[in-house]
Order: sequence, then C-alpha cells, then structure tokens
Amino acid sequence: MRLSTYFLPTLKQTPAEAQIVSHRLMLRAGMIRQSSAGIYSWLPLGLRVLKRIERIVREEMDAAGCHEVLMPTIQPADLWRESGRYDDYGPEMLRIKDRHERDMLYGPTNEEQITEIFRGAVKSYRDLPRNLYHIQWKFRDEVRPRFGVMRGREFLMKDAYSFDVDYAGAKRSYNRMFVAYLRTFARMGLKAVPMRADTGPIGGDLSHEFVILADTGESAVYCHPALLAHDVLAADIDYRGDLEPVVEEWTRHYAATDDKHDPGSCPVPADELVTARGIEVGHIFYFATKYSEPMGCAVTTADGDSAPVHQGSYGIGISRLAGAIIEASHDEDGIIWPDSVAPFAVGLINLKSGDPACDTAAGDLYAKLLAAGVEVLYDDRDERAGSKFANMDLIGVPWQLVVGPRGLKQGVVELKRRATGECHELSVDAALSRLVG
Repeated sequence: MRLSTYFLPTLKQTPAEAQIVSHRLMLRAGMIRQSSAGIYSWLPLGLRVLKRIERIVREEMDAAGCHEVLMPTIQPADLWRESGRYDDYGPEMLRIKDRHERDMLYGPTNEEQITEIFRGAVKSYRDLPRNLYHIQWKFRDEVRPRFGVMRGREFLMKDAYSFDVDYAGAKRSYNRMFVAYLRTFARMGLKAVPMRADTGPIGGDLSHEFVILADTGESAVYCHPALLAHDVLAADIDYRGDLEPVVEEWTRHYAATDDKHDPGSCPVPADELVTARGIEVGHIFYFATKYSEPMGCAVTTADGDSAPVHQGSYGIGISRLAGAIIEASHDEDGIIWPDSVAPFAVGLINLKSGDPACDTAAGDLYAKLLAAGVEVLYDDRDERAGSKFANMDLIGVPWQLVVGPRGLKQGVVELKRRATGECHELSVDAALSRLVG
C-alpha cells in the first residue's frame, strides 16, 4: 500500500475528549473517528487491526471445535420475554418498534437468539455436544460511554454458545473454551490471567474473566507469579482429550481483581504477590438450563426422557481488544503493535522521494516484499524525513525499512525494530532476507 494514495488521516494534536492512551493513539493514528457518543467509524488502518484480531479468534475457535454462524443485530423482543430477561435487562438495552409496532431490540448479547435456533434443529443427545459462535456488532446503551473503544456503546464481539446433555459435558465444553481463550490472547502477544468472576446479567454459577496486564489498566489485579510464567502456546493441546489438568494448573494459583482481593486472606506472601493493573478482554460463563428450560430447548436422552440442554456462553470483545493491546503495548511515540495483529508488517520509508536512486531502490524493495507476501505500507510521499519517521512510530508498524541517499551510496538500507528501537544497516538482500524469512 502506497501511503500517497492511502486514507490515513493522522492527527498531530491529541483531541481534548481522549482521556486514556488507547483513545488518544487510535484517534491520532487515524484508526477511528467518533460518530456519536460511544459509537465509532473504523477507518482503513483500524479495520485492518480488527480483521487481524478476528482471524486469530476464528482460528482458535475453529481449532476448539466451534462452528461459525452469523446472527442478526436486531432481535425480536418475544424471544427475550420467553427467557424472562426483556424487562430485567435494564436501560442498557436499546428497545425499538418496527413499522408494524412489533417490539424489537438491538442485541446486547445472543443467548436467546442462539437457543431459538438450536431448539428448532437439534432433538437428540446424539447430536451433542455443539458449540456455535459468531462475530457481530452489539449495542449496550452505556450511561457514560467513555475511553474510546474500551467502553463504547457499539462494539464488535465474538460470542460462542455451547450445548451439552449434562453438567459433565458442559464442563468439558467450558474447559475447551478456557484453554482456547488462553491461546487466543497469547497469540496476540498478551499475557492473560483467568480470574473467577461474577456472572452478572448473563446468569449462571461458573464464570471466569480473562484480564490482560497493562500499566494503564482499568482495575487493580493481584496474582501468584506462577501465572505469569505459564506458556500455553508451548503445550500440545488435544481438544478431544481431558483438559481439566490444564485448567487446574491455571486456576489453582491465587488471582483476584481489586473488588475480590482480601489482603487478610490472600495465600500469597506480600513480597511474592504480583500487583498490577489489568483490562478485561474476555468472559466465559456456564449457566446450566437458565435459558433452555424456559425456552423449551430440550433433547431426548439415552434413556428416552426429555431434558433441557446445558449451556455456556463465551465472549471476547474484539473491538475492545484493539484498544487493550495499545494500552499494553505503546510508548511516548505511539503504538507498538505485536506482529500478529499489526495492520502492516513493514513500513517502507523513502527518505527522498523524487530522487531517482531512492525511488528505484524503494520501488524495487516494495515490489519484492509484496511478491513474497509481506504486507507493506510504503511512505512514498514528498514529506520531511522527520515527519515520516514520526508517522511510522505513531502507527506502530513492527518493522521500519529506511531507504536514503547516504545509505544507498554505501550499499545499505536501515532496518529498525519498532518495539526495541534497535537499528541495523544491512545490504538490500540481507534486509529482504530478514523480513521475508
């Protein structure tokens, strides 16, 4: 992508309404623009990040045996009346009427919708277990939307729903999602700590929230240091096997958010306890037959009886993750994207656009990187070198490849790693080898 033709409306000044790091940097980097309170348009750079996050989520959900569907944003109120939640949910639900005066709502979550779909299709225990997920926009009418995409009213979410014949099967489904979530966040370069949580309006009696550590996090977290040493990606995971030992390894250690932490009963010595800030990015629930029973979602069991299915719900805030990653990975110059979610892998900077040698060398590098499947943002604009460097630092592309007249005379280009600031002067072939390899 050539920056001279790319839509990237960066800002030099921080908008007054931006109170936290991620909001400031997402606005300045041209990722988002506010449409109304708590509602944002995602511009090309921001949308590329969303798609990267979606891809990782999809890959891990599919690996765990889930199947993707797509449910509507607008739901009939009658489904929520069946479950009993329509009147209970509160003013966060946006209630509307269609032209026929039918009560509708902009879905804040999809337990009722997926239960209605499932009850019409599955009648026997032989068709269980199943786990269906979708990635869709949600709406919750927050009384005070703030902090950009971290607490907006409209947000992109992955929600999955498991269906099992009994508690034992539901617990196995819960464990699969528990492990899949650990892997999902680790692949994004995040250290996620699972913490036992309240179930809130979803309901149920088993729940964990996944909190990533960030200096600018919204709440204090306390945990055993062993939880930060675990590497879930290093382990071979068999989703068809028994994952209880993996879950136990992650839950046997102390971990609590500030609203649940009690210094007097904490089992970890004060000098060992990790105290940090954290951001919730995922939440999983088991709620038994809370929805299936009132909505008549039942299957025939092996004994020939009819029994309501046991369900679980599993959410990941995809648009929230874009902000959370920035909160966990930035410096005073801008964003530092982990490779796996970066909008581009390489920022190619031509320090002297219009110079024949620089244009030829940069154009050749651009073509070769694209041919090798490397996604490149090529700054070919006629701008000052300082402006180009500042722009690349702001948007956080992991690698910066710099082509300038002085270096070309010596037969080298400069390769900079954004995360560390480490720079190397390399031959063109060596630089290509590093990036393509």
